[in-house]
Amino acid sequence: MRRLLLVLGLAAAVAVSARADDTKLIYPRSSAPAETNVVAPAPAGRGASLLLLGLGAAAAGGWLLWRQRRLGGGLAGREARKLAVAETRSLGNRQYLVVADYDGRKFLIGVCPGRIDLLAPLDGPRSA
Repeated sequence: MRRLLLVLGLAAAVAVSARADDTKLIYPRSSAPAETNVVAPAPAGRGASLLLLGLGAAAAGGWLLWRQRRLGGGLAGREARKLAVAETRSLGNRQYLVVADYDGRKFLIGVCPGRIDLLAPLDGPRSA
C-alpha cells in the first residue's frame, strides 16, 4: 500500500508537469503564420494544485516506507520474532552448518540440497 501511494504520487507529478509543457507553442518569428490561433495556456492554479497533491502523496508514501524499514517490519517486528539464524558456515558444494536460535534456545542444523538435519541442541558454553 505504501509503495503504491509513492508510485501514484510520482506518476501524478510527472503527468501534470508533462501536460503543462504540451500547452506551450513556440514559433520562430519568420515562420509564424499571420493569422494563427494561439492556444492560451491552462490556468496555473489547477496544474499547480495537482502537482502539489502528487508531490504530497509521494512524500507521504516515502515517509511511510522509511518508517516501516526503521521500525523493523511492521507487525512482525524483531521483538515479535522467535526464530532467527544466528550464524551460518559453508562447507562447500551447497552444504551448510547453521546455528538457529528459537525462543532463546540454540540448535546446530546441517543443511544440504535434499535434506535438513538437527545435529545437536546447543546449551551454551561448556565448562571444562
